[in-house]
Amino acid sequence: MIGSYVAVGDSFTEGVGDPGPDGAFVGWADRFAVLLADLRPEGDFGYTNLAVRGKLLDQIVEDQIPQAVELAPDLVSFCAGGNDIIRPGTDPDEVAERFERAIVRLTEVAGTVLVTTGFDTRGVPVLKHLRGKIATYNGHVRAIADRYGCPVLDLWSLKTVQDRRAWDGDRLHLSPDGHTRVALRAGQVLGLEVPADPDQPWPPLPPRGTLEVRRDDVHWAREYLVPWIGRRLRGESSGDHVTAKGALSPDDIKMRIASVV
Repeated sequence: MIGSYVAVGDSFTEGVGDPGPDGAFVGWADRFAVLLADLRPEGDFGYTNLAVRGKLLDQIVEDQIPQAVELAPDLVSFCAGGNDIIRPGTDPDEVAERFERAIVRLTEVAGTVLVTTGFDTRGVPVLKHLRGKIATYNGHVRAIADRYGCPVLDLWSLKTVQDRRAWDGDRLHLSPDGHTRVALRAGQVLGLEVPADPDQPWPPLPPRGTLEVRRDDVHWAREYLVPWIGRRLRGESSGDHVTAKGALSPDDIKMRIASVV
């Protein structure tokens, strides 16, 4: 029975792609916190989301890990390193060494540390070329999890998120449905009874013509890829000037989710 949960990470854990009614993001970690809170007496659950979009591993370690250590929760979810891996010239072996040092700090204070792998990017433009690099990093994450007894939220094996409906228009972040499926899988990893199956097949879609696919690709490149490259060239991050959500009430999360369903 988990009474406190702290989410640590980047845009994935912040919930980018899953906006609430006020425009602020919800995301899989917030949805997962609701599943955990429902197992506790009312008001007997603490949840804090420290994740900020665009952050690299060292920034997460410097800014978020000390806060998580101070809170010493029953559960920490730690997803970091993905933004490092997609940067040119980074070594997944070296990133994994820094990841492991963070795991050591967290496992000293938290009851359970849940780690996540990266997604299978074979169908994602640009990122599909980094599939081997991501797979190498995933192998390290799984090995580190084995050494420290950490459950693994294996996103690579969650095949249903390879459907385009699981992704936001930017093709880099999950849609609300995608975040929901990840939250359900996180519950399964910890042995919870979840209200739906994250592996449930999507309803069939009508076939798409070549012209439609090409038009979508051009729109995506103009609206998302070019600005993303521009930020990299300028040394900017989408998380600049963004603050973490901090402590959240599961009841408030429920109301925000219900208002956009």
